[in-house]
Formats: sequence, structure tokens, C-alpha cells
Amino acid sequence: MVKPIVLGTLIAGTLDLLSAFLFAGMAGMPPMAVLRFVASGPFGEVPTATAGWAIVGTLVHFGIMAMMVAAYMMAAPRMPALLRHPIAAGMAYGVLLWLVMYWLVRPMRWPDMPLPHTAWGIANQLFSHCILVGIPIALIAARFWRRPAFATA
Repeated sequence: MVKPIVLGTLIAGTLDLLSAFLFAGMAGMPPMAVLRFVASGPFGEVPTATAGWAIVGTLVHFGIMAMMVAAYMMAAPRMPALLRHPIAAGMAYGVLLWLVMYWLVRPMRWPDMPLPHTAWGIANQLFSHCILVGIPIALIAARFWRRPAFATA
């Protein structure tokens, strides 16, 4: 199961990070600041946006994504609907990830940061989580688990 987790992490993680760079850039935030913010999750306030902290932020981002992918890969063979309907399942997983990230993790880690409240902000977050993260993960899982050597259903 390592190969689909690595593949899903690289694809969904890269798409999500590029999306974060794009949407943050539209709001005037450079990529280094995005990665600094990501690094601040587990490490607290990062004093400057340096290349070192950008690498840490990138590693944190892909580490979180690997956990998201691994969770789906472990659930998929136990829930055949996830494999039969990867687009719908990926969309649903994206919504679940968005709810967890923006309504549980962020408020616990950054209690003073406002929650998503504009249609634009919510739409770009859902686009990223559903289309760029959930669907690729679900399609990779469906392809992996449907192979004859791994078929369980």
C-alpha cells in the first residue's frame, strides 16, 4: 500500500500546495509566507520566512497530506462504495477534510483566526479540498484496490 500512498501524497499534495499559492497570492501573500504559516502549525510562531522554514512548511504540508491519503487508503477496501464511486467519494472526502481542517484544527491551533465566512473563501477552500485533494486520492485508491491482486470485494 506504500505506492498509492506516495503517489496520492505527491499528486494531491502538489495540487493543494499550488492552489494555496495561487489563492494566497491573489490576496497578496507570497509562497514563502504560505509555507511559513504551514510550518507554524506544529512549531509555533515562525519568526521569518526563510528558505529553511519554507522547507519545513513543505515537509509539514506533505506529512499531513500523507496521513490524509493513508486514512483513505485504509478505509477504501472496507467500504466498497468508495471504490465503486470514486468521484462522489472523493468529493465527500474533500468536504470531510475541509470540515476537519477549517472547523476543528484551525480553531484549536489558531483560536483568534477568523473562520471561513465569505462565499469566495469557502468556495476556493472547497475547490481545493474536493477537486484537487479528495478526487485524486479517491481515483488512486480505486485504481489500486481494483487491481486483481488486491481486490477484496
